[in-house]
Amino acid sequence: MPQHPTLNLKKLTRTSLSDRPSKVKKSAFAKVTPAGSSFRAFLGNLPRILAAEDLHRLVEGIVSARQRRKPVIALLGAHVLKVGLSPLIVDWIERGILSGLAMTGSGIIHDFELSCQGQTSEEVMETLADGSFGMARETADFLNGAICEGAKKGWGLGEAVGCAIEKKRLRFRSLSLFAAAWRKKIPATVHVAIGTDIIHPHPSCDGAAVGKTSLQDFKILTGLVSRLGDGGVVLNVGSAVILPEVFLKAVSVCRNLGFPVKDFTAANLDMITHYRPHQNVLTRPTALGGQAINLIGHHEILVPFLCAAVMERLK
Repeated sequence: MPQHPTLNLKKLTRTSLSDRPSKVKKSAFAKVTPAGSSFRAFLGNLPRILAAEDLHRLVEGIVSARQRRKPVIALLGAHVLKVGLSPLIVDWIERGILSGLAMTGSGIIHDFELSCQGQTSEEVMETLADGSFGMARETADFLNGAICEGAKKGWGLGEAVGCAIEKKRLRFRSLSLFAAAWRKKIPATVHVAIGTDIIHPHPSCDGAAVGKTSLQDFKILTGLVSRLGDGGVVLNVGSAVILPEVFLKAVSVCRNLGFPVKDFTAANLDMITHYRPHQNVLTRPTALGGQAINLIGHHEILVPFLCAAVMERLK
């Protein structure tokens, strides 16, 4: 049998463990939180490692932005409403933590249905079979009517819907993000892809009005994004495609016009990492400076956790 050459491991240059730099240190470890402790104690006992450290950085970013009067913008997928988080977002609006919010067209659907009936979200598989999916008359006629009125006034789509919900005094309007934004006089914008929402097939839908009001909302959002630089925060929560694309274009417009949109905090919160939020919210916009934070978890757990953590810091 041929003898293959081997290396002499006795000649290795070795180092001392005490001299070697280590990334994980016991000072960053979690601490035991006794039963009955406060949430603040639990939060302080989290490890200062990986996602737990990222959570602390995001909380500090939001608190700092609010203290410095820099924008905190939430880009929200409609799933955030469907898992019962409306009261928390409304609370942030009313407390002045959020400077503005943006949603896709599905956002106004769930927001209206919750404010009208206290319930939303139909069984697609069951209703698709007989073509009754998306055929709720009240949802389509109310929202399409509000959009048409908004178009006549030169308003954005979100403002039109928020005003209509508030002025109609819908029974559960306390759950409406758009009504809360209307009362607080902060931007709540809606960015529509024609044909994606259940109100579009109805005869009350006016495509020109939808386009006009949604384009106005893009301009409003861009104005908000122009102030992000040097300490603002943008949160993308559960939008995988449309809002990350809208945000990227808004950043480009602002920079083209000379606004220094850099050195801000960009965060993405979702159940999995998607390409567009990672590239268009986190990586590309912060390439000139800032911090990018990606937190993975179920919205119904992660968002309440973040909200409670911020409130602890603002006490």
